[in-house]
Amino acid sequence: MKEKIKNYTIHFIKEIIPVIAGILIALFIDNWNSERKDQVYIDQVFSTINSELKESKEDIKAIVPKQESLVDSLQFYNNNKNVTVLDIVKKSKGIYIPQIKINAWKSVSSTKIDLIDYKKVASLSNIEELKETLKDKSEFVMTFIYSNMNATDKNTKQTLKMIFLDIIQTEKNLQQNIELVEKK
Repeated sequence: MKEKIKNYTIHFIKEIIPVIAGILIALFIDNWNSERKDQVYIDQVFSTINSELKESKEDIKAIVPKQESLVDSLQFYNNNKNVTVLDIVKKSKGIYIPQIKINAWKSVSSTKIDLIDYKKVASLSNIEELKETLKDKSEFVMTFIYSNMNATDKNTKQTLKMIFLDIIQTEKNLQQNIELVEKK
């Protein structure tokens, strides 16, 4: 009887070891394949993120001088009571706000954020926050201009100048954050 149990046990072990080894190998291959697919996905997303950030950075570089020109015009016409805020905006050829593109980041941040390095997540989240801040400031400046377009007083022009200087600073912060992401 003992001999029979021993034979069954040995036979069972000989049968089960290849099955367990096969399962472990299959799990390893599946895990490796999943990690490879995730890495391909992240590489594609970061390629898109980098393209969007590059476009955003170029847009900021093109628009900041136009905004600085508006600030200079506001300073130049500061004391002139015959020139309205609307006149100054027209002479500066309008209001320009850069487009900050972060669509790829938004898509990955809501699905596979755990696959991304923390430093990149922090930098990209910072860019997203600055984009929202810039959007809020842009809406505020448009409301301010609309409600004061016929104003000619020095205080209104100074206030508008300060608002634009604040917007320019936010854009420069955005530009710096984009450059940090590009370096990583």
